[in-house]
Amino acid sequence: MNKQHFLAFDLGASSGRAMLGTLMNGKLELTEIHRFKNQMTRIHGNYYWNIYSLFDELKTGLKKCITDYKIQPDSIGIDTWGVDYSLVSKSGQLIGLPFAYRDHRTDTAMEDFFKVLPREETYLLSGIQFLQFNTLFQLFASGKEEHSRLKIASSLLFTPDTLNYLFTGVKRNEYTIASTSQLLKPGKAEWEEKLLAAAGVERNLMEGLVQPGTLIGNILPEIQEDTGSVEISCIAVASHDTASAVVSVPATGENWAYLSSGTWSLLGIESPEPLVSEQTLAMNFTNEGGVDDTTRFLKNIMGMWLIQECKRIWDEEKILDWQEIVELSSASEHFKCLIDPDNQQFLNPGNMPLAIQEFCRQTDQFVPKNKAEIARCIYDSLALKYKLTIEQIESVTGNKIEKLHIIGGGAHNERMNQLTSDALGIPVLAGPTEATAIGNLLIQARALGAVHSLQEIREVVRNSTELVEYRPTPTLDWEGAYNRFKRLCK
Repeated sequence: MNKQHFLAFDLGASSGRAMLGTLMNGKLELTEIHRFKNQMTRIHGNYYWNIYSLFDELKTGLKKCITDYKIQPDSIGIDTWGVDYSLVSKSGQLIGLPFAYRDHRTDTAMEDFFKVLPREETYLLSGIQFLQFNTLFQLFASGKEEHSRLKIASSLLFTPDTLNYLFTGVKRNEYTIASTSQLLKPGKAEWEEKLLAAAGVERNLMEGLVQPGTLIGNILPEIQEDTGSVEISCIAVASHDTASAVVSVPATGENWAYLSSGTWSLLGIESPEPLVSEQTLAMNFTNEGGVDDTTRFLKNIMGMWLIQECKRIWDEEKILDWQEIVELSSASEHFKCLIDPDNQQFLNPGNMPLAIQEFCRQTDQFVPKNKAEIARCIYDSLALKYKLTIEQIESVTGNKIEKLHIIGGGAHNERMNQLTSDALGIPVLAGPTEATAIGNLLIQARALGAVHSLQEIREVVRNSTELVEYRPTPTLDWEGAYNRFKRLCK
């Protein structure tokens, strides 16, 4: 079998990278070509993404692949975080920098929107978890601005769609990323007109929807000139990073769940159909688009963002590496205090350690005084949140979850993986850590005929990845802590 080379651009809220995937004899070999920082920029009180800088970094990644590694990829694919978007003018130019989802202009947007369309109806029309930064609420908030850029826009492109457009000149909305917007019908690649109208958005602002694995177009001649590339395909992969990550879950059989662990913890199941009801509304679950007509029934949990933001503050005093933080937490007593990771005050507080201390003070708990106690509080609370979420999934489906696959960067955290297994009382399989890039690469491979099904993709992942298994060793009073935790989440 001939080697085939694919280049994945995987962009997160804090960093991005270009990953080369070489497929041969049913195994995928990964090479990191280029890594770069990504961060929000604050301008006049609002938070934005520098989309032009990101585009330059992607071109640098392609050029390095060709120049430094002497490999011309057969195709490229782009995945990013969800909900954020760019606006394009009639002349085809981007209208300013796109807002970042942590921008505070949406702080009251949900409550204001529900005065136009009730909460329950909004959920039943979309099946999407309520988060204040969903595209629906971003558009609603922007529409109320006196000088809204929406008034001069002719197209809306989500972040990976925007980058695909800059590479090819072709405007399309990929289904999995569009499904994060809360503007689609549950489980369908169809815009929900009633939601668009309630947000104050014209239907013709939205582009045509395409499925993962669709050829968007070839990279433009100017990109070829800038990078030294030949004419190659730009493929719409499962463009939402979680959708790409779920593609690479190395699962077999049934009754498994996944936890895509990074800045966000995305915990859920792959369902053959959307699960939309008053019960899932009350639990605030989401139904996002997956590959091959599957639905990602999951909950977005404020994951490693909590510890990342603490580290950012702590590093001002002395730079710590991640393992040091884990070791510090291990020296502190379990369950002295707990937080609800999804409390709104942790979304973008500025100083996360102070926000955690204030939450504990407000809830009449022990107030953590140092790095060790704060980190312990975060890790314990996340494990308990995972336990609560798994129980909620089981109550909706009627099926017992027998195994949890942890994928993404968080799969490196051995202590957290063991803690999760202990809290849930089921085996945890960790890996692959590069789940999103792998899913991106293998959807490209399928588009070009190198693999032929989702099952075959997961077989390639199993052949290419060494998984680490954790089994529960419950020596702590998890039930007592869990009962305390549930009261905090009400």
